[in-house]
Amino acid sequence: MAEAERIIGTPDIPEAEGHGGTEPEHSGEAGSPDAVEPDGQDTGATAAEDEEAAVDRSPAVRRRRVILLFCVAVLAYLLDLGSKMLVVAKLEHQEPVEIFGDWLKLDAIRNAGAAFGFGEAFTIIFTVIAATVIVVIARLARKLYSLPWAIALGLLLGGALGNLTDRIFRAPGVFEGAVVDFIAPAHFAVFNLADSAIVCGGILIVLLSFKGLDPDGTVHKD
Repeated sequence: MAEAERIIGTPDIPEAEGHGGTEPEHSGEAGSPDAVEPDGQDTGATAAEDEEAAVDRSPAVRRRRVILLFCVAVLAYLLDLGSKMLVVAKLEHQEPVEIFGDWLKLDAIRNAGAAFGFGEAFTIIFTVIAATVIVVIARLARKLYSLPWAIALGLLLGGALGNLTDRIFRAPGVFEGAVVDFIAPAHFAVFNLADSAIVCGGILIVLLSFKGLDPDGTVHKD
């Protein structure tokens, strides 16, 4: 029997193929320099897309951001309006009230110009600008998903509404009204809470822009 097998030969066994021989070559194994991601994409190319996809842009999130924007705006507006009413009733035509000596006083004045008393000859222009800012913020709210942007835009909106109210309802006339200013630091222009809200909102927007954060939550890393 053994002699017959020696003469005829042992039949090939498919399961035995590949054993004892050379292993099939696999190009692009994990850890090798030739390794690539599927479809020719590397992890670096998809990192930005994954981060953008992680931003929650559901209607519920946008609704919460818009509510926060208007809550901040209403708070800034009411603080500004209440402070001006109090100043007009108690401080106007009175001697300045010292808070920290000569460094900080409360001095009620009427300002027909922009924030901090600039441009008094362009009252109507500043009124139009304030109204335009309000319209732009309302349009941005439709794609608002960023929490910091909601706060910043709320401050801008509340401050713009505060000063716009003065320009509409105070003397000498509609759209020409003088804004009530009363915070008087030493060696600086007199301003009000609306001006402070506008400046704080503007600074926050500049910082967010430097960080590459858009109102819709997208982050740009240049």
